[in-house]
Amino acid sequence: MHSSRKPLFIGVFLLAFLFPSLALGQGSSPIDTGDTAWILASSALVLFMTIPGLSLFYAGLVRGRNVLSVLMHCFVLTALMSVIWLVVGYSLAFSTVGMESGKVGLNAFIGGLDKFFLKGVSTSSVSGTIPEILLVLFQMTFFIITPALMVGAFVERMKFSAMLWFCGLWAIFVYLPVCHMVWGGDGGYLFDMGVIDLAGGLVVHITAGVGALLACILVGKRRDYPKGQILPHNLPMTVTGAAMLWVGWFGFNGGSGLAANGDAAMAIFVTHISASCAALGWMFIEWMKNGKPSILGTATGSIAGLAAITPASGSVGPLGAVVIGLVSTILCFWMCTAIKSKFQYDDSLDVFGVHGIGGLVGTVLVAFFGAPALGGRVEGLEMGKQLGVQLFAVVVVTVVTLVVSYVILKIIDKTIGLRVDESDEVSGLDLSSHGETGYND
Repeated sequence: MHSSRKPLFIGVFLLAFLFPSLALGQGSSPIDTGDTAWILASSALVLFMTIPGLSLFYAGLVRGRNVLSVLMHCFVLTALMSVIWLVVGYSLAFSTVGMESGKVGLNAFIGGLDKFFLKGVSTSSVSGTIPEILLVLFQMTFFIITPALMVGAFVERMKFSAMLWFCGLWAIFVYLPVCHMVWGGDGGYLFDMGVIDLAGGLVVHITAGVGALLACILVGKRRDYPKGQILPHNLPMTVTGAAMLWVGWFGFNGGSGLAANGDAAMAIFVTHISASCAALGWMFIEWMKNGKPSILGTATGSIAGLAAITPASGSVGPLGAVVIGLVSTILCFWMCTAIKSKFQYDDSLDVFGVHGIGGLVGTVLVAFFGAPALGGRVEGLEMGKQLGVQLFAVVVVTVVTLVVSYVILKIIDKTIGLRVDESDEVSGLDLSSHGETGYND
């Protein structure tokens, strides 16, 4: 080889050796491996929130004769929601065909079927900086946990078949339209208005809370509520589940920006601070009111703080997290005690009181604490205007959830029935519905 060409040859060789993707023509790929790795981990964390986190949290709160029924609800819903998401869920939530910013048509409220059965989604298709199939996976975990949250409102008395039909239909006709309106991108009805909801104050917690409240009212109270003493059968199980939820929530909120960066780190930090402040707040309220702090109240407070920070975690700073955590614990405690006692509705595990009200708190307060003047990260945020957008979104989501949930529940009640027989309720759903018992005498 001519000596004058040796330096050029060596340079090309080293370039190919050190940067093989450039040599193969792959340097222009938009996929970021750091983002991809983080969303893979976040997907696992959010699934971990449902099984085993939420499963154990709820199972410990019911009586021993119903522990397996609650575990069964969460486990089977994980499977059912995954299949629905595969077939139509992702397409109806995230299809962008025909969507145009500022244009209000049917596709502003629900997606199409162009991605039916994940048509066109492959390992090479991309969404932002991650593979599209990873977006499918990550969003599927949200689709799983939302109807599972509702189970806590009607435990110990709803038929297993009725639960499956209600949650399946509810997920399609409530969750998917709301998800599309809020997270569907340009052309989504609430997205175009500028609503702030990073990880699901509207999409997850308000829909689940409102749907759960209506379901528990229409199903009716447990036979010994409120006169009988209904106590959790296994508080260590509940606290273990709450701890799993707390850890899993880092993926829930930290992954919702779909990137591994400073915004994700801040989202996780404010999530942790809100949960901490809410847990301490609930503990001190009980301590002052009852003379003793309880682990059940402290764990419940942490969940209220986690639910509340969810919509705001991508927008607020530490100050906002503290205020949102404290406000949520005060309002959720009031809702789960005074208001629930006054109106005598049997929201068994306080789904509406914790998730519905917590989600409402964060959805509203982000309009203030998202502003840089209060430590937030939304440049140019106008508090009054943003508050109007947030409140309007709450009304839209609440009305949609109430109307559609009512229709679904009434149809089920008139066909297969919502409630188990009284004798089955007395013996417990573990034995009457599943032929098993959680504990041996």
